[in-house]
Amino acid sequence: MKQVRNILMTTCWAFIVIALAAVAIFESETLPTGLWQGNANAEFFWRCAMEILTPLGVYLSLRLFRFKKIQADLFTFKTVALQRWGMVRLLLLLAPMLTNTLLYYMYHQTTYAYLAIISLLAMPFVYPTMQRCVDDVTPEEDAIEDRKEEQQA
Repeated sequence: MKQVRNILMTTCWAFIVIALAAVAIFESETLPTGLWQGNANAEFFWRCAMEILTPLGVYLSLRLFRFKKIQADLFTFKTVALQRWGMVRLLLLLAPMLTNTLLYYMYHQTTYAYLAIISLLAMPFVYPTMQRCVDDVTPEEDAIEDRKEEQQA
């Protein structure tokens, strides 16, 4: 379980560090901003796509482990399923965040910055702590019984 948590944490922090590195590179004017500003059709496409994909990714990442099939996988296969579905959950949230960060600097439109911030604000709700990993692979009944035993002790 600890190895799976470390993999998920590494993925999470890798995306955040890459996004911060992009911010640092663009803000220090190492790379110019607004390179794609003149292409209105592409900007319209990207804006529409990211305005749909970002909230959808946030919603799915927050609700993913509530779907019956995924819950059954998590309770049955535990670490294998947690690694697979945990990675999907993080990618649903962090890939749009990184894409929006880069698009902000390419088009210099604040819409992308706000969408990236929305994704980042949702991150604490799926952050792969050890307790969350254990809770994700433990059926509700077992978790309720464990809490009752802890309270009685």
